[in-house]
Amino acid sequence: MDFRGDILEQKGKKVSNHIDENITFLKEALGVEKSFDVIQLDVVYAERKMAFYLVDGFVKDDILHYIMRLLARLDKEKLDGDILSKLVKTYIPYVEVETTDELEKVVDAVLAGPTALVVDGVDKVIIIDARTYPVRGPQEPDIERVVRGSRDGFVETLVFNTALIRRRVRDRTLRMEYLQVGKRSKTDIVVSYIEDIADPELVTKIKDSLTKIETDGLPMAEKTVEEFISGRHWNPYPLVRYTERPDVAATHLFEGHVCIIVDGSPSVIITPTTFWHHLQHAEEYRNKPIVGAYLRFVRFLAVWASVFMLPLWYLFAIQPELVPKSLSYIGPNTSTNVPLIIQFLIIEIGLDMLRMAAIHTPSALATALGLVAALMIGQVGVEVGLFINEVILYFAIAAIGTFATPSYEMSLANRIIRIALLIVTSMFHSYGFIIGSCLLIILLTRMNSFGVPYFWPFIPFNNRAFRDVLLRSPIPLKHKRPRVLHTKDPDR
Repeated sequence: MDFRGDILEQKGKKVSNHIDENITFLKEALGVEKSFDVIQLDVVYAERKMAFYLVDGFVKDDILHYIMRLLARLDKEKLDGDILSKLVKTYIPYVEVETTDELEKVVDAVLAGPTALVVDGVDKVIIIDARTYPVRGPQEPDIERVVRGSRDGFVETLVFNTALIRRRVRDRTLRMEYLQVGKRSKTDIVVSYIEDIADPELVTKIKDSLTKIETDGLPMAEKTVEEFISGRHWNPYPLVRYTERPDVAATHLFEGHVCIIVDGSPSVIITPTTFWHHLQHAEEYRNKPIVGAYLRFVRFLAVWASVFMLPLWYLFAIQPELVPKSLSYIGPNTSTNVPLIIQFLIIEIGLDMLRMAAIHTPSALATALGLVAALMIGQVGVEVGLFINEVILYFAIAAIGTFATPSYEMSLANRIIRIALLIVTSMFHSYGFIIGSCLLIILLTRMNSFGVPYFWPFIPFNNRAFRDVLLRSPIPLKHKRPRVLHTKDPDR
């Protein structure tokens, strides 16, 4: 009990007027002598003892040197009276300067990157946010490439990502609300929304979900956040959308969505989302409406093929009486000793093995890996009787549909559903296919993302919104925001 009491007392410890007490606490809490990159710099300016605490690698050396040079020129008389006010408002010429009287907050701030300045005789610590992170330049995301459009993308640094959004959304009510998640990691998270548009209840619900996260840290950044706030852990379908494009995030903000930006991740979470949000791509809006509508139709067709093509063909193969004479050519023309369902499962697992191998293969060897896979799975597999030509053909069509799905998470979910449909079709034939398809529709209609029906506007049906889902409507004709978001300003 005494040990726990000491911990609680330390957590609420206030900054003392005596610098030695503060130094003793911070030196132990930050592990100054145990970690080489945590630096305690003892100095004397204006005949007054001071101490800097910083993490090497996070601090901007030139800014800190400039501040130290100015402080070194101070006379004792210049710090008479209200020392704290004079330092913060006059003698520390930097934009991001704040104070705190809690030593625990000082520790958290230093480990996050800012520099702490402890001054003898002052019962507050000055926090100078002169930090920098190792960062790569904004580059076009690999998954969301477009032929025409911006080439910048989100990076792993939170401040850069918020700046990329503000560059496109200059609304005075754009809010970037900051909070920290993780008892040990103290990961920075920003909740972004347009206050004049977004539903206040939605914003409150999302922020409450974030504040209720109880975990040591967020090692997987935005994916860990999603699992905490969305629930439905055994449902393969994603309830939030990820994007690495600032223009996509800005578009959703204008619609009334809320974005969650996690430090250390180049992906921004968009919420709430429906099933159809995961089938949209920026390329559709970089072309004329008629071209965009055509591209969307092709994409929908590809996604449908990725889910239903193989189970439907397999049903026709095992029940040829269901196939009209005009389509009799689609059935298997040859046979092997390997059952069709086993062929499908082997090639499904083989493709996933190939995908994982491609991720771990250096770029210089990727071409060789592709040639080996094509020869082994395609030509040799057919020649030795492991596969028939039709299995490879229809699986290739389904695989193309999988790769044509804009959302990587949606494509993986559809692949799981495809395998499940294959299995139930092999077990119960036409009844299995029909029941499995109906259960899929029921699953999608029962889902919701922060109160928004997942299959909206198909179920519940909304004529105007459903038309916008099927067709890429011209932007000048889209006068209303999605009704399901309950926006404060429904007009665009």
